[in-house]
Amino acid sequence: MLDRMTTASRIAVIIVAAGSGTRLGADLPKAFVPVGGRPMLAHALHSVLGMSERADIVVVAPADRLDEARTIAADAGAPETTVVAGGATRQASVAAGLAAIGDDVDLVLVHDAARALTPSTQFDRVVVAVRASGRGAVPGLAVADTIKRADASGEILETVDRSALSAVQTPQGFPRTQLAEAYAAQPDDFTDDAALVAAAGHPVGLVPGDPLAFKITTPWDLVRAEQLLGSAQQIAPLPRVGVGVDTHAFGGDGALWVAGLRWPGEAGLVGHSDADPVAHAITDALLAAAGLGDIGSVFGTSDPRYAGAHGEVFLRAAAGMLREAGFGIGNVSVQLIGNRPRFAARRAEAEALIAGILGAPVSIAATTTDGLGFTGRGEGVSAIATAIVFAAQ
Repeated sequence: MLDRMTTASRIAVIIVAAGSGTRLGADLPKAFVPVGGRPMLAHALHSVLGMSERADIVVVAPADRLDEARTIAADAGAPETTVVAGGATRQASVAAGLAAIGDDVDLVLVHDAARALTPSTQFDRVVVAVRASGRGAVPGLAVADTIKRADASGEILETVDRSALSAVQTPQGFPRTQLAEAYAAQPDDFTDDAALVAAAGHPVGLVPGDPLAFKITTPWDLVRAEQLLGSAQQIAPLPRVGVGVDTHAFGGDGALWVAGLRWPGEAGLVGHSDADPVAHAITDALLAAAGLGDIGSVFGTSDPRYAGAHGEVFLRAAAGMLREAGFGIGNVSVQLIGNRPRFAARRAEAEALIAGILGAPVSIAATTTDGLGFTGRGEGVSAIATAIVFAAQ
């Protein structure tokens, strides 16, 4: 079984910005070509700086543009960025970036500067997946077009089952030890890091990608990026914040369910459903942020369909309502208050479970009230959740 990483694992992001940009038809390296008035590298840095956690940043740039890359990083608000020279291939460039990260880094993301519009939430999704699984994770989109396999003459040989295909994006994330081991093996050149790590014998999983993370490779891609940035600058909405609170008393007949997990040997909570305070508080926070009501008005304790329902039912339904209303989930934070269950040992498991349901980063902290109040007396459990949502573009 793969070991999960801790939520304290330190992150580094390697931004690969050493490509020539030949197919783009530019007279300077691709990462330095302006998009919306700023170099692609600046947009990539902006995405990293928008992550929910701080990350060390290493930019791999052409050897003759190191000072320019440092200036771009400083102007973007990342003056502590490490800038190193790239190699003749992408793999050589990533190896140079890997050699420059600090010894205390446990989790490494590798990102192409040419995917300049990648949302920060995609970085967060990859981090959540790597920590939860202890293995590499890459974002991917389902392939929409019909795919044909042809021979060298152009004759079609077969139609490929696209249901098993994904168009892979970046950032690609890995436990540092696995990525370092793969690069130390020095196999043949690969086009992405996931293939390199898989060749070294380490499994790699998929997480949902984002259409905005497309790679700017051709002049048409550049036009598309300019158009998207122009539209976003005109109508970009502010994020919306919602708060949810839920409380349940001990004394229920069933098992204890908290944060989507069953807690064997613990007394259950009283409620119409499974009385999961974390799931219910998150549901309330999501609905409140989007202006869609609250868990009581949407689901209702009088509705027999939800009798004994697990928290996952409400979370999935709320996430679906947000999508239908045109909202995406940025991140969710929860404070669990109570003497039991002892939550710390299963925190990563709970965060990974709920993050997978919502498709967004989730952090859960737990505390007691030092013997004060009903939670301090062990009479029940409370949870307070905060959710950030945004209008999908």
